[in-house]
Amino acid sequence: MADTQYILPNDIGVSSLDCREAFRLLSPTERLYAHHLSRAAWYGGLAVLLQTSPEAPYIYALLSRLFRAQDPDQLRQHALAEGLTEEEYQEKLERVILGSEAAQQHPEEVRGLWQTCGELMFSLEPRLRHLGLGKEGITTYFSGNCTMEDAKLAQDFLDSQNLSAYNTRLFKEVDGEGKPHYEVRLASVLGSEPSLDSEVTSKLKSYEFRGSPFQVTRGDYAPILQKVVEQLEKAKAYAANSHQGQMLAQYIESFTQGSIEAHKRGSRFWIQDKGPIVESYIGFIESYRDPFGSRGEFEGFVAVVNKAMSAKFERLVASAEQLLKELPWPPTFEKDKFLTPDFTSLDVLTFAGSGIPAGINIPNYDDLRQTEGFKNVSLGNVLAVAYATQREKLTFLEEDDKDLYILWKGPSFDVQVGLHELLGHGSGKLFVQDEKGAFNFDQETVINPETGEQIQSWYRSGETWDSKFSTIASSYEECRAESVGLYLCLHPQVLEIFGFEGADAEDVIYVNWLNMVRAGLLALEFYTPEAFNWRQAHMQARFVILRVLLEAGEGLITITPTTGSDGRPDARVCLDRSKIRSVGKPALERFLRRLQVLKSTGDVAGGRALYEGYAAVTDAPPECFLTLRDTVLLRKESRKLIVQPNTRLEGSDVQLLEYEASAAGLIRSFSERFPEDGPELEEILTQLATADARFWKGPSEAPSGQA
Repeated sequence: MADTQYILPNDIGVSSLDCREAFRLLSPTERLYAHHLSRAAWYGGLAVLLQTSPEAPYIYALLSRLFRAQDPDQLRQHALAEGLTEEEYQEKLERVILGSEAAQQHPEEVRGLWQTCGELMFSLEPRLRHLGLGKEGITTYFSGNCTMEDAKLAQDFLDSQNLSAYNTRLFKEVDGEGKPHYEVRLASVLGSEPSLDSEVTSKLKSYEFRGSPFQVTRGDYAPILQKVVEQLEKAKAYAANSHQGQMLAQYIESFTQGSIEAHKRGSRFWIQDKGPIVESYIGFIESYRDPFGSRGEFEGFVAVVNKAMSAKFERLVASAEQLLKELPWPPTFEKDKFLTPDFTSLDVLTFAGSGIPAGINIPNYDDLRQTEGFKNVSLGNVLAVAYATQREKLTFLEEDDKDLYILWKGPSFDVQVGLHELLGHGSGKLFVQDEKGAFNFDQETVINPETGEQIQSWYRSGETWDSKFSTIASSYEECRAESVGLYLCLHPQVLEIFGFEGADAEDVIYVNWLNMVRAGLLALEFYTPEAFNWRQAHMQARFVILRVLLEAGEGLITITPTTGSDGRPDARVCLDRSKIRSVGKPALERFLRRLQVLKSTGDVAGGRALYEGYAAVTDAPPECFLTLRDTVLLRKESRKLIVQPNTRLEGSDVQLLEYEASAAGLIRSFSERFPEDGPELEEILTQLATADARFWKGPSEAPSGQA
């Protein structure tokens, strides 16, 4: 049973992202702007391969070379002509690769790539199954010999130097005397060569911190970021206004120098660029996949505004200040001034990264969010395909609920995403003492509603939410935002904004809560019992909410183990809709207040105790979650793959290239993404990976200074 979660069916669902109409409505200048931003995003997205696992860049290079020589149909015909059956073509990857046209043209190179990544790609060795630090998993944000203690030490060092971890990786080497030496490497085009003075250059030196040598360097992903910068320079020529032009100039500075401060300045201009037709964001953004929780994965998106849905979100924004007062914490725990954000529904043209979310609230910089504001986006065409559900594949629901669920899941999710992003991530104050000793709250009058006492803890200069709460920060914040969505969807004004009243409004509420409860059960797929850890922030958050609502009791939620029509274990989730307001709301209110108070005060010990307590997965009755996890794995539906379009410049015109919703379409979209520099990118990725390969080699994976 333990390995079934690592087996994907050959008929996995594939959907195409539809943005044809949105693209058609763009002017020629807007298309050129979108095209060059998309190119920048796709190039930058390749850095994710170097942020994931040692073998990831080689896998990409191998598949890129394979499909440059033969498209999927040609490869299939070739394999069948070589004597493979249809089933073998689907399952015997080594034979397909080594018998391919690419292997015949370049036998040593293709075989070398296969030997480097083939075994690792399929390995189910416990440590290689998932992301983690040291013996707990694999990551290339840190060298293989780094532990959680190294990560904590490095974070303290970064905080002491007022350096952000977002665009860094950490490498540890041990000298002959067993003393660790740490390299903090910033992502940038520039390396050690002399450059114009910037806020970064003064930091590039050796340090002694708590008895350990640290060296701050830069130049990580340099050739990839060079291509990003070139495309951002081209995009500048088609910027719609000065905000966009200055934003791009700062992003270019950030990626060239390795400066997060420059990226913050760019983000300020981005926040000020209200209601653009073409929306975008790019950089080292989300920290979900850093095992320590503070390094950002490269991400870039380009999207076009959907005006009809955006109008609803604008009405929600207009009501935000009033709705914030409904949240269950004192006004002193809310930002001093609500900074009215942009909130738009977008049709995605390009989303480069490890996955595509349903909505985004950015930037993630605490200081900007508290004083300058933020933007919210809901990705409409992603919602349309990624969360569509077929009745026959709906698991763990009562038959009576299935039709209602299918009818209202989409509309209820629109409501939840809107509330989650705007009033979830957009709410709450952090209590901070700045470098001059000044507080952003009144120490005498502000009272902790949980203790009835004055505030005892806060964030000091250089500390951020991510750096302080580290490994739980992302999931805790997603849980807070999801809880706000559930809590505020009960407010009649919210439902009216989205056009729901009466019985329809009640059905939207019911399905929203039911979807969250079901998601909490499905989340068990992303828990690893052997390591006692969660692999996905949003899933952990939903399980925690399920636990909170189960704890409320009084029959609000029941989970009943059953036997399916196929004779195998199954389960049913039941939510008593008559008790959502009377039992569910008070439970959520208490939980939300505790989450916010602990976050505002920077109470890490209290926050961990609360959150990790609810996130614990045991086989204790009555739920027996570990046993239920086996059932979830048995009944799981694989996540859909999403095929994205490309843009191509033909003269001065930009063409939209679309692909069929199939595995072959997905492969073609990648193959045609880099039509001219595919071989160069394969070489760049393998060279960058090889240059650092020693950090993940050997049984102890402990590189020495002489390695």
